[in-house]
Amino acid sequence: MSIPTERRTALITDYANKVGDTGSPEVQVALLSERIGTLTEHLKTHAKDFHSRRGLLVLVGRRRRLLDYLKSKDQSRYETLIGRLSLRR
Repeated sequence: MSIPTERRTALITDYANKVGDTGSPEVQVALLSERIGTLTEHLKTHAKDFHSRRGLLVLVGRRRRLLDYLKSKDQSRYETLIGRLSLRR
């Protein structure tokens, strides 16, 4: 499930550290969280779609690794990000 272009640019501008920033961990985690949310909604109606379920698990693992990296580099940025995205942890 892809993210519409307007929503993607809105997420990038909201979570970017500076203008033109698309690769920071905050932006990447925000984009992954959006994709995870859409896949979760898809799987609620299509419970037997195991290929999408595996893709969801891959995305969750990628987001977890990025969050672990951010936590090891800068604790305050990590805490503000999980607060803004309302993630558990």
